[in-house]
Amino acid sequence: MATPQKLTVKGQATRERILRSAAELMYVKGVHGTNNEAVRRAAGVSGSQLNHYFPDKESLVLAVVGMRAEQVLDLHAGERFSGLDSIEALRRWAGFFIAYEGACQQGCTFGSLAGEIVKTDLVVREQLAEGFGQWADIFRAGLARMRDSGVLRAEADPGRLAHLLLAAFQGGMLLAQATREITSLQDALTAAIDYIETFEVKSESGRARRDFGEHNTRK
Repeated sequence: MATPQKLTVKGQATRERILRSAAELMYVKGVHGTNNEAVRRAAGVSGSQLNHYFPDKESLVLAVVGMRAEQVLDLHAGERFSGLDSIEALRRWAGFFIAYEGACQQGCTFGSLAGEIVKTDLVVREQLAEGFGQWADIFRAGLARMRDSGVLRAEADPGRLAHLLLAAFQGGMLLAQATREITSLQDALTAAIDYIETFEVKSESGRARRDFGEHNTRK
């Protein structure tokens, strides 16, 4: 996410505070339920300050999209999920979001934002597509490492399996948000990862498939 040049340290801090306040409001209340006055109060800035850093709502929404994409990508590319290059790491990733308190209320921080604004007049489609593409690439890279190292069979397609994971996640999140039940997300991610596991190269003795309940019990 690009930050405007020629800002003082104080200016950068002010802009960041506005951006984070707007992102939280849009996550809880939605883009259309968030107005300048609410952002101004949440960030503790004047109207002129808000207009200085974000002259219109479109510029603010675009900045929020960029920030949310960056947060999602940093989380998935970080050490928490060990590169997402093992079945265990994928199940740990799934378990993290199944336990996420916001899943049944506001859904995915990036996906819920995308779902609300993708059909609007805001020029965000390309930015949203790029964010989802980079997210899928993180899954694809981990799955490619699993295939190239012999963990998955040669016929496993990292690109297709990455799209499966991302679609299961977004669809499961949406259903969890609509039903206020985490079961949809849990079932979608379990089924997706179980399918990926069918490509795993088994030892002679075989490896028992674990569901999320068993996995969480062993933690």
